[in-house]
Amino acid sequence: MTLALVRRRPGELPVEVTGFVGRGRELTRVDEALRQARMVTVTGPGGVGKTRIALRAAARVAGRYEHGVCLVELSELRDPELLPHTVAGCLGLPEGDSRPPLDAVLDHLRERKLLLILDTCEHLVDACAMLSDIVLHETTGVSVLATSRQPLDVPGEHICQIAPLPVRTTGGDAVDLFAQRAKAVDPAFEVHDGNRADVVALCRRLDGMPLAIELATVRLRVLPLEQLVARLEDRFRLLTGGRRTALPRHQTLRTAIEWSHELCTGQEQLLWSRLSVFAGSFDIAAIEEVCAGGELPREEILEALVGLVDKSVVQREGVDGSRYRMLDTLREYGAEHLVVRGEQAQMQERHYARYLKLAEDFDRNFLADDQIQRYHALREQHADIRLAIEYALAAPGKDHEAAALAGALWPYWHIAGLHTEGRYWYAKITDRFPGPVRERAWALAQSAYLGAFQADPKALEEAQECVRIADELDDPVVAGRGRVYLNLSLTFMERHEEAAEAADEAHRILEEAGDVVGLVTLETQIGYMRHLSGQLDAALEVCERGLRRLGEGSTEGWVRGYLHMVIGMARFRRGEYEQSRVSGTTGMQIKHELGDGVGLAYCLELLAWLAGHDGRHEEAVWLLGAADPLWAGAGARLGGTSLMEEFHQRAVRAAQDALGEHRCAELRADGAARPLEQVVALATGQEQKQLIPAPRAQSHDLTRREHEVALLASEGLSNREIAERLVISKRTVDAHLERILAKLGVPARGEIAGRLGELDG
Repeated sequence: MTLALVRRRPGELPVEVTGFVGRGRELTRVDEALRQARMVTVTGPGGVGKTRIALRAAARVAGRYEHGVCLVELSELRDPELLPHTVAGCLGLPEGDSRPPLDAVLDHLRERKLLLILDTCEHLVDACAMLSDIVLHETTGVSVLATSRQPLDVPGEHICQIAPLPVRTTGGDAVDLFAQRAKAVDPAFEVHDGNRADVVALCRRLDGMPLAIELATVRLRVLPLEQLVARLEDRFRLLTGGRRTALPRHQTLRTAIEWSHELCTGQEQLLWSRLSVFAGSFDIAAIEEVCAGGELPREEILEALVGLVDKSVVQREGVDGSRYRMLDTLREYGAEHLVVRGEQAQMQERHYARYLKLAEDFDRNFLADDQIQRYHALREQHADIRLAIEYALAAPGKDHEAAALAGALWPYWHIAGLHTEGRYWYAKITDRFPGPVRERAWALAQSAYLGAFQADPKALEEAQECVRIADELDDPVVAGRGRVYLNLSLTFMERHEEAAEAADEAHRILEEAGDVVGLVTLETQIGYMRHLSGQLDAALEVCERGLRRLGEGSTEGWVRGYLHMVIGMARFRRGEYEQSRVSGTTGMQIKHELGDGVGLAYCLELLAWLAGHDGRHEEAVWLLGAADPLWAGAGARLGGTSLMEEFHQRAVRAAQDALGEHRCAELRADGAARPLEQVVALATGQEQKQLIPAPRAQSHDLTRREHEVALLASEGLSNREIAERLVISKRTVDAHLERILAKLGVPARGEIAGRLGELDG
């Protein structure tokens, strides 16, 4: 028996032997790029699927080129001087031609309209760039489609950057790819509710990288899915042994990444390893602060970074592209090299020092006019803030450093709506400091503050213990802040006399200590407390004093937003509705700009009350719905008092009476699903009414008789026949049908059947 070897002709596109998943947008981008430019480069990290996308795109557009498509595969070529020879071979030019290969290629291409594909250019980037440039200048009908881990930098080049496949909680293209390839390994494999979480976790851990996902499915031959997920800690060892027919660089995850590593200069390799210390995104300032030094001076950082971006090791992100990120697989590879270089401890310490400095600057300048910008800068770096705390807690003898970082972040947790996570870290700190020391007292104070918004009774105990320790230590700032948060817990528990006593003591201590942050925080809470107890004039007076303390023209967001919110609530209770709306809207806009979810939820609550009072019940319940995910996301509760709950329920009941429970539920769900930008636009009057969805007809909105008439009409009976069947007059049937068409939102009786099917199905 003989085995015939069937080969593709040189330059011919291969036949796809596995299914193509997703990538519709990417294919469209390549298609559009080839319409606009003659030089298009598909770039991205190794294993992201550049070649598959380029070949599929080429097959789709081949009809636009009279002389077709020619594929030049370069992965096995090492000598750049042989590039023209390789292209000539793929074009089918005779070997015996006496002309230099490049001249032969150009002579062949000058009279042709053809798409030339240069696949895997990164290790021959200079040669590929030169060849492409010459071809584009010497021909008029040839376009070049290249794939490379870095751009070729040819004039007129159009870049199509390819990202990993998306991974969503419910699935996504990465999960679809895993399911398809897993089924090829095990025909019985299906993604279902019982294993979906494991599949999503696996795809997410592999960054949605097609190569890594395909390598993982091979392991299903010997490992159950749950064990495969558990073993991903060592993904480089696990993900080996891919298809025997795959190119060497694609047979293991490690070789795919090593291919990129070998293409980097020594400085780029060093920066790659040092960047692995970051958990999330980073900007140039962070890179210079943490990674510069020794063999990599600060002045050489930018050039090395540009090289890593060009080679798709580092990805740019953000609206302005000023932040960077590494995929987890590339970061872990870099981390291995960081250990080998003996620099891990040094980089971790520098990383911690940077985020401590950022947090302390935020704390120290908390009431500054650039507070909002400082907060957003911190929020973008949440993963690295978390990593820095973890490092300090894990490193021997660094408990004080961990306490310093967590302690400086006290307002960050609340603004970000991370009440539960903040309390988690403060519990870690109090565990490390069991005695009566400042670190424990401060952690207790901040945990009490966050816990008060969650209506946790433990928050009161934490505030009380904080006060005892601070008084014993004679620390006025901690003693004052502890009483501020004691006041908050007592206020939410409606123990107003004790809350007022704590507030008076806090005010005296903080005034003596000169703690302005503590004082304006306290004044906000006192204003809220006075509002709850019905002392509305006093509430307004203390809040106005707080605004004066911040200064006219202040752009601080946290305290100022809450002060406007309390002023709005007090004015609402005084019947000053227009002034209340102005204050509530101002507070909402400030809190939205800051990103304070809980503060924004309070303001939306107030604006919902105002809408309900004006009879705008649809808007009222829609705004309440918009606040729902904000409360839930922070694990917080509305106000924590019966008075706030009373106003809330009053708005809900009025809406239900006016609209019905079904319509209210529909509106509330719609509000909860809307982006906050739309919510703020409606609440400020910029999008008044347009955002409120029209009622959706339901078959059960029809009366029993109307439903009977609708069913008979959908069967094709005439009005007279329906009247005879139901023993009613034809005029009554006519009236019923008019109402049915209006309720179902259809123009003609012929559409009744389809509409009923939609609603009941």
